[in-house]
Amino acid sequence: MNVARIKPAWLLIATAVVATAAVATPASAKFSAAQLAAISASPPPNAALPADLRFRDEHGNRLTLDKAIARKPSLVVFADYTCRTLCGPILEFTVAGLAKTGLKPGVDYRLIVIGLDPKDGLDAARAMRTKHIGSADPIGHAAIFLSGDQAEITAATQAVGLHYAYDAEHDQYAHPAAVFVVDAKARVRRVLSAIGLDSADLRLALVDAGRGTIGTLADRIHLLCYAYDPVRGIYTERITTMLGYAAGATLVMLAAGIFGMIVHRRRRAAA
Repeated sequence: MNVARIKPAWLLIATAVVATAAVATPASAKFSAAQLAAISASPPPNAALPADLRFRDEHGNRLTLDKAIARKPSLVVFADYTCRTLCGPILEFTVAGLAKTGLKPGVDYRLIVIGLDPKDGLDAARAMRTKHIGSADPIGHAAIFLSGDQAEITAATQAVGLHYAYDAEHDQYAHPAAVFVVDAKARVRRVLSAIGLDSADLRLALVDAGRGTIGTLADRIHLLCYAYDPVRGIYTERITTMLGYAAGATLVMLAAGIFGMIVHRRRRAAA
């Protein structure tokens, strides 16, 4: 499925929030206007994570993205493990949303966190997990925190159309507050806003990415009634669009009827 390549309205807001938070730190980040304008999450058509890319998990084991996803629909979050601004809250928003979906972590889905900074080691990845998920959280058992070299990180971000800026002077990143929803084959199905992430949207996105392998009949019906809006990064009621089309069709029919009546009267008058 092709994912919209536009820079949606929610992403502009989320990017502004992340960038503002970065600039607001004690050592102000120095991003140019051009750098900030380029920050986006705009997957190309048929975008997919390279399944054979190898990263390190928190235990130092090398594993491919394919093994990390484990043939399950997954949420992929890119984060700076030593971030002092919004990376932690974004992860917490995601976990809180997942907890309310009613789906089973590790059984129905996986949560994949990929570090953006190649300098962050395994200790930084473990520290972020402990601080923002916790060892007792069931979602933690379905989460994998990955670290990689610059080449691997670049390959992953470019594949999904994630564009970010790095301030080398202060070792800070500005990046979109986006959550990528991928299917069992690592293909990008949806890009959701991590700001105010809604559990209903998360469930629909994961069920959609599951392609019938997870969820209930009610979920299938909901997917028929709701449509993904890439401009807003949420699911909206499809009935709204259908009513709009119906209203337009009604107006066209009324106009055609009135025109026909006018023509008929003129013909009778001429006769």
